[in-house]
Amino acid sequence: MWLDILVGIAGIAVGMILGFFIARKYMMDYLKKNPPINEKMLRVMMMQMGQNPSQKKINQMMKAIQNQMKSQ
Repeated sequence: MWLDILVGIAGIAVGMILGFFIARKYMMDYLKKNPPINEKMLRVMMMQMGQNPSQKKINQMMKAIQNQMKSQ
């Protein structure tokens, strides 16, 4: 009886750990394919803040965002 309970608890723990890592991998891949901010959105945000964004500035900001996502 104790062995059955122990196996059940171990199974639940292993399932939770595997589920966490599978979900994390899925979300990282999803965000890499579908970034939450694109160039058009960034341009609009900068214009709303009163800046006149150049393409060079947009590219720098996008690269900074991508580097931040890779480091996480």
